[in-house]
Amino acid sequence: MLRFILILFFSLVSFFAQAQSKLPPLQPQEFRVTLLGTGSPTPSMTRFGPGVLIQAGGKHLLIDSGRGTTQRIWQLGIKLGLNDAVFITHLHSDHVVGLPDLWLTGWLETNYAQRNGPFVVYGPKGTQQLMNGLEQAYEWDIKARIADQALKPENIKSVVTEVNAGVVYKKEGLTVTAIEVDHGDLLKPAFGYRIDFDNRSVTISGDTRYSENLIKYAMGSNLIIHQVAAAKEALLKNPAVKVILDHHTSPEEAGTLFSKVKPQLAVFYHFVLLAGPGIPSVTEKEVFDMARKTYSGPLVIGEDLMTFQIEKDQVIQK
Repeated sequence: MLRFILILFFSLVSFFAQAQSKLPPLQPQEFRVTLLGTGSPTPSMTRFGPGVLIQAGGKHLLIDSGRGTTQRIWQLGIKLGLNDAVFITHLHSDHVVGLPDLWLTGWLETNYAQRNGPFVVYGPKGTQQLMNGLEQAYEWDIKARIADQALKPENIKSVVTEVNAGVVYKKEGLTVTAIEVDHGDLLKPAFGYRIDFDNRSVTISGDTRYSENLIKYAMGSNLIIHQVAAAKEALLKNPAVKVILDHHTSPEEAGTLFSKVKPQLAVFYHFVLLAGPGIPSVTEKEVFDMARKTYSGPLVIGEDLMTFQIEKDQVIQK
């Protein structure tokens, strides 16, 4: 009886939350991209950890699962259990710290979850070990919920595919290609992903230095979503800051990349804007202005929950 009351309560909460969803229902041929998180390890309340939701071909695909992606998905009124697969760019904690939340919360029977089938993850070498470790860490919770709530064991299983560069997913006219990028000599492999659907495409950089290989595979993309890192000149003498910046792409470098790819729209996400004692971070306007030194095309500073609809001849920001 208590279990029934709890399910009813959460279903009512879910109903009202979905009624407030800001996005209309997805149409069959629509190609929708939503920035779930645009931040970095900084515990920001406005920029959650990196995550990009792809909705196309009847599928819901997630690129990375940083801090707060579970909450952002539900803010859109989308059930967590509808996620078809997660694609991990690399195994730095800020890109996967939201993974256990999505995995464990998504199998609950409440209306906001209801995953039917295993949790599907694609990622670089080490992803299987990550999921094995999570299963061990949460063993008590999993066994308790199966015994106490009669949750189905098959819905908490994970199915992992460790990827190499190339096409890694092809279903319902939707193709995902892993692109090897350069996040540093000791941080290999790291991937960006290109998603193609109905002669339209989006490329998401993941974490990378300026990458000619990313340029090669991003060519022809309608939309490109790229990370960016910057710091005030006064901070550049700090060795720790220099190491971080050396693993990422500056606004000027990103602008050069955009100029070569020539997308219908370029978007910055995963902002790594460093600060220090008495030294503020670079502002987003300054990032935009720096990128304008090398790129004059359509450019947007990404924000959490910003959505883009990819059409044949344009990208519409919603």
